[in-house]
Amino acid sequence: MSYVQEVMETVVKRNPNEPEFHQAVQEVLESLEPVLEKHPEYRTAGILERIVEPERQIIFRVPWVDDNGKVQVNRGMRIQFNSAIGPYKGGLRLHPTVYPGIIKFLGFEQIFKNSLTGLPIGGAKGGCDFDPKGKSDAEVMRFCQSFMTELYRHIGADIDVPAGDIGVGGREIGFMYGQYKRITTLYEGVLTGKGLNWGGSLARTEATGYGLVYLTDEMIKAKGKSFKDATVVISGSGNVAIYATQKVQQLGGKVVALNDSNGYIYDKDGINLDTVKRIKEVERGRIKDYVKVHPTAEYFEGTGIWKIKCDVALPCATQNELDEEDAKALVANGCFAVAEGANMPSTPEAVKVFQANKVMFAPGKAANAGGVATSALEMSQNSMRYSWTFEEVDAKLKDIMVNIYKNASAAAREYGYEDNLVVGANIAGFLKVADSMLAQGIV
Repeated sequence: MSYVQEVMETVVKRNPNEPEFHQAVQEVLESLEPVLEKHPEYRTAGILERIVEPERQIIFRVPWVDDNGKVQVNRGMRIQFNSAIGPYKGGLRLHPTVYPGIIKFLGFEQIFKNSLTGLPIGGAKGGCDFDPKGKSDAEVMRFCQSFMTELYRHIGADIDVPAGDIGVGGREIGFMYGQYKRITTLYEGVLTGKGLNWGGSLARTEATGYGLVYLTDEMIKAKGKSFKDATVVISGSGNVAIYATQKVQQLGGKVVALNDSNGYIYDKDGINLDTVKRIKEVERGRIKDYVKVHPTAEYFEGTGIWKIKCDVALPCATQNELDEEDAKALVANGCFAVAEGANMPSTPEAVKVFQANKVMFAPGKAANAGGVATSALEMSQNSMRYSWTFEEVDAKLKDIMVNIYKNASAAAREYGYEDNLVVGANIAGFLKVADSMLAQGIV
């Protein structure tokens, strides 16, 4: 049995019934076989055994009172996975599906994503099985205050700096930050995604979507392609999808489809982003409302968005949303590039289809690193008590994403995996963390 297989067996045994976590670990470890052959010192130091085990797992009760005076109880958690290259950094997710397996998968991916940015941030993730949908602002505030009343003791500007994720936007970050400040009396950069008036960074809202397109643009330019006049399908209709759409349009591409958990819209003339922003950011409505404003567009219930003909596909919704059959449909329709704006949205079988058919493919840990990169830039601004302009932050973001592509591509070539950015991103992200762990001893 190989070293990787031994470690994988231990992961499954220690973390039963957590398939998302198993999938994420398997995908990374399989990529590292040639690295481990070249660097036997990693095995001697137990790097794999340590990197797959979180440094700290915190699970706690979150009691709060709803608008009817009834006590509700949720389960909160923060999994601090690896701090070899900097303080823990990763989002907080509020969604009914949150459980330790999801948070471990996200935290594990965050280690390598954060490493790829070139910035000094470690990997973590957290969240709660609370659903903010349908809750009043007062209910969300009471929940966030209760959640932070426990979480505050485990985080700090130089310890662990959470951010937003699914279900956690500016409203939630504001309520959490207010409670942190109230308890600790510290005005520090302990959360990112803050409001611009109180420590937030310009371009943070746009960062994940913009970064996704910057990296994709660099990837397709290397093969002589361009976003100009390209037809693009994007899944999701939240923050990442909206700003990926905006940047694609700025580069001359046409986004024809977006979706949410109920269904998808298809607009052959190109998505009107102002309408989508109003529906999703102001009214907090459903994507089907788009056709009320644009009757020439079509709305379809359920899945099926990947059957739409396109040149570039950007999955930006959730994990494992794009499966093998979807991948085959994209290939059959002439799609030449896929880049992940969400965390692990393509199943392993789908990725194999893309690679077998020479479709350019950028994995989430590289392609959607723009959000956490700009969060780290927000941390820097907070430390300096200073703010950069939108243009300055955007330029730094673009440089980071271009370098991620170049470093992942170079690592793939060095280890004999030409054009395989999945392997390249894993190797490039791993090496920095592994060498830092070696330097710091057995901790």
